Amino acid sequence: MTAADLGRTVDAFHRGRFHVVQPERRGHRSGMDAMLLAALVAGSGPMRVADLGAGAGAAGLAVAARLPEAKVLLVERSPVMAAYARDTLAHPENAALTPRLSLIEADVMLTGRARVAAGLADDAFDHVIMNPPFNDGADRRTPDALKAEAHAMTDGLLAGWIRTGAAMLKPGGQLSLIARPESIAGIIDACGRRLGGIEITPLHPRAGENAVRILVTAIKQSRARLTLRAPLIMHVEDGHRFADDVDDLNNGRAAYARRGR
Repeated sequence: MTAADLGRTVDAFHRGRFHVVQPERRGHRSGMDAMLLAALVAGSGPMRVADLGAGAGAAGLAVAARLPEAKVLLVERSPVMAAYARDTLAHPENAALTPRLSLIEADVMLTGRARVAAGLADDAFDHVIMNPPFNDGADRRTPDALKAEAHAMTDGLLAGWIRTGAAMLKPGGQLSLIARPESIAGIIDACGRRLGGIEITPLHPRAGENAVRILVTAIKQSRARLTLRAPLIMHVEDGHRFADDVDDLNNGRAAYARRGR
């Protein structure tokens, strides 16, 4: 299956500051998860950011749109989704951003010399962001093979992604990811002694409802203790309107900065 078989849409993010070319009929389509993931990158000045499992490039472009000195590497294994990412980078509405973005096709699960040879260098990035597949393998699988590849968690996958992210970070660099709440134990275990100062923020649809996502950040070689942060509530109680602070994160007007290092 090719990108041509799936059709395409061109979707605006950050109120039109950039556009993403995505599959229309099948495959993974980026949305709010990607924007919240991008919001975890805070700071100013020059920085190198790697977006692992970048798909069509939404989270990476969101970082570049908000941080004018950030250089972003998109890493995508699927040739089909990498083709969409290339179309995203070539889109004329993104011309101001694309000089600071690059793309490589590589498997995040590569290790050692093979990973480095694929372009995922050690100790090279200030930030690594990731939205790894988070559906348990026992969950009902979608018949859409491309979407299943993007969404389904297999044994060792989460640990492998975090291992690669940690290797690519400079000492003191930040790993950021978005996941389901049931992934907490696996994330903490995978961070091990590589990453510390873990901060976890639960994301709730509304006050009184269970969390549907967690936002996680950790620092390479930190020995700080884990912090469970106050929850983010997505919607105001009277309807589907986003809470102001979440809307700011979703549209690139603010970053969700860490409380500590």
